[in-house]
Amino acid sequence: MLPRINRLTKKKDFQAVFQKGKSIKYDFLLCKTLKNNLKKSRFGFIVSKKVSNKAVQRNKIKRRLRKAVLDNLKEIKGSKDVIFIALPPIKEKNFLQIQEVVAKLFKNIN
Repeated sequence: MLPRINRLTKKKDFQAVFQKGKSIKYDFLLCKTLKNNLKKSRFGFIVSKKVSNKAVQRNKIKRRLRKAVLDNLKEIKGSKDVIFIALPPIKEKNFLQIQEVVAKLFKNIN
């Protein structure tokens, strides 16, 4: 599980990343990043009903994204707020494909 200090939870933090952050799109993930003044990077995940109408599916995708981020957490340099937005093709992907894309996005973020 992603530690609490590495999670974006407040609405104002999400809004700041959406308004001032830079976007990177890779395959089935859209990533918005913004540098923060903290010691740790924080992550948020958005999986909308456009991806799947079933909450079970959306939560499964979020769990996979969280695990992929946790596995690649040491790859990110500096401290940033990052939001991952899942696009509809993600529901056909397996965990290894998701993990690969997250690793590539982390390289682009740095």
